[in-house]
Amino acid sequence: MSNEEMILTKEGFAKLQEELDDLKYVKRKELAERIKLAISYGDLKENSEYHSAKNDQSFLETRVIILEKMLNTARIVESDPSNAGSVQIGSSVILNDVEFDERIEYQIVAPAEADVQANKISYESPLGKELLGKTVGSRINVNAPMGVIAYELLEVRAL
Repeated sequence: MSNEEMILTKEGFAKLQEELDDLKYVKRKELAERIKLAISYGDLKENSEYHSAKNDQSFLETRVIILEKMLNTARIVESDPSNAGSVQIGSSVILNDVEFDERIEYQIVAPAEADVQANKISYESPLGKELLGKTVGSRINVNAPMGVIAYELLEVRAL
C-alpha cells in the first residue's frame, strides 16, 4: 500500500480504528493463547493446530499493518458549507430509478468504507463519480453492464 492520502468519513475512520484496536488488543491475545496451547501438544512439524494458528497470526499482523497505514494517511472529510445542497463524500442521497420508478438511498463514502449491503457506495464507483457535485433535480446516467441506468436525484443530506 502506498503512502497516498486515504480519504475517510468520520464514521469510516472510527470503524477502522475500532477494528485495529480489536485486532491489537483482543485478537492478538487470543491467538497467542491458541499458539501456546498448540505448542503444548508437542511435535510442531505435524501439529495442524499450531500451523493454523500461525497462519491466522500472519493474516492478523498483515491486516494490522494495512489498517495502521490507512489510518496514518487518513484525511477525514468534513461537510463543505460552500457546497451545501450538492453531493459530497459522506452525503446521503435519495435517487429515483427512472426506468423502474424505485427510490434508492445511498451514502457516498471512500473506497475503504464501501459496503453495497449497507447502501454505502464509493465515490470512485461509476454511480459515485456521476453523483459528486450534483444537486437535487439532476438526472444522472450511469453505464452499467446491462446498459445505461437513468436516475433522478431527489434528495441530498450532508454529513
